Amino acid sequence: MDCKEVKVDMRKITEEDMKKTVEMEQLMFTFNHTMPGTDEYNKLMKELFKDHIGEDSIVSAPITGAALDHLKIGNNVFINKNCLAMARGGITLEDNVLLAENVQLISNNHDPYDRQVLTCKPVLIKEGAWIGAGATILPGVCIGKYAIVGACSVVTKDVPDYAVVVGNPARIVRQLDEEKFQQ
Repeated sequence: MDCKEVKVDMRKITEEDMKKTVEMEQLMFTFNHTMPGTDEYNKLMKELFKDHIGEDSIVSAPITGAALDHLKIGNNVFINKNCLAMARGGITLEDNVLLAENVQLISNNHDPYDRQVLTCKPVLIKEGAWIGAGATILPGVCIGKYAIVGACSVVTKDVPDYAVVVGNPARIVRQLDEEKFQQ
């Protein structure tokens, strides 16, 4: 994953970008207030994520965040309720990822000396990873294949494939047996 930091000066956002942001916020609001499991809900989910959502993936409302056009969702991904996706720096969820309720995916932060400048680094959650309820994934972090992030953990650095991490900051407590996974 290219973890190069990109800076975005919010004072230089174009009128077109502001219009797009407002449209996305309105679409997110409509999606969040539509009956789940209906044709209208499914249509809004496709409209919200466009061609950035894979087959058989489910996003449970409500979802909040910014720059959701920078969120890429693979096949068979499940995003539970109350996900916060601050996606300005890019967020990628590979196939078969599970996000429990209240997960926060944060790909941007504010420059400590000029808070109108966003510092952005991508977040990558690899195939089959499971992110527990209330966990926070911070900018520039890669969660490895089939890794597990425990509930309420705060992940500040990369997590290896098949690792289980817990705590704040998250630390490795166990390594899963790769051979037990059907691939």
